[in-house]
Amino acid sequence: MAADIVIVDYGMGNLRSVQKAFEAVGTAADISADPERVGNATKLVLPGVGAFRDAIARLRETGLADAVIHHIDDGLPFLGICLGYQLLFTRSTEDGFHAGLDLLPGEVVRFNRVPGYKVPHMGWNALRLTHSDCPLFAGLPPEPAFYFVHSYYPEVTAASLVSAEADYPEPFAAAVWRGNVFGTQFHPEKSQAVGKVLLKNFAML
Repeated sequence: MAADIVIVDYGMGNLRSVQKAFEAVGTAADISADPERVGNATKLVLPGVGAFRDAIARLRETGLADAVIHHIDDGLPFLGICLGYQLLFTRSTEDGFHAGLDLLPGEVVRFNRVPGYKVPHMGWNALRLTHSDCPLFAGLPPEPAFYFVHSYYPEVTAASLVSAEADYPEPFAAAVWRGNVFGTQFHPEKSQAVGKVLLKNFAML
């Protein structure tokens, strides 16, 4: 029997670690590069590590971009992680300007150079939950710490979409939520106990 959760395989990302993280909370998750399987998933996860330009090109040329959009348009639960989160936005400035899926308004930009702060931003960082009623945050402490690895982040045009912020050193959108769409700049699959809580919450939607 196919799992309710499908992890999108577009050739970029730590797919198996995400799958293992779901297994650790008692939920099966399939990995698939088949647009039909992705489009028909009950719940969809788009992870990713690497360059925005290559990722969006791969999604489009394989038909997976349309499958992701179809899933979201159907109102089904969706989670974008790290690069998979950034791909939801209008465009990215990484290595030029590249159009994203344009499902959320905003532009992906690089961290400014600030003395004492290395880029990429790598390691644990605390969140401010700006939407504590976000279902992914159920059961988490008020300022949970998650694991980040990234040089770019989305400047979200609609502030109401931002469900959590972190500082590096200025505030940035660490997570977003709009209806059935969730996105995290951090890696829940690398975030130990709090990450497991978040992934379990997503699995239970």
